[in-house]
Amino acid sequence: MIDMKNTSNTVTLSSKYQVVIPASVRERLKLKPGAKLTWIEFDGAAHLVPLKPVSAYRGIASALKDSDIPNEADRL
Repeated sequence: MIDMKNTSNTVTLSSKYQVVIPASVRERLKLKPGAKLTWIEFDGAAHLVPLKPVSAYRGIASALKDSDIPNEADRL
């Protein structure tokens, strides 16, 4: 649920359909100029999600072992 009492993150859509990301949000998300964001629309809401560089995903499965993956008949 959205806390409507906290309106410090409220933005206005400009005549050019642009918005400014509030400083508090930029700081929390560590966004820098030139950062890429992707737009996701879900259930009537719009979400801007920061894209991470591919290098940020390096090693996310390093703890996974072959024995942790079940064998399935349709796989070689």
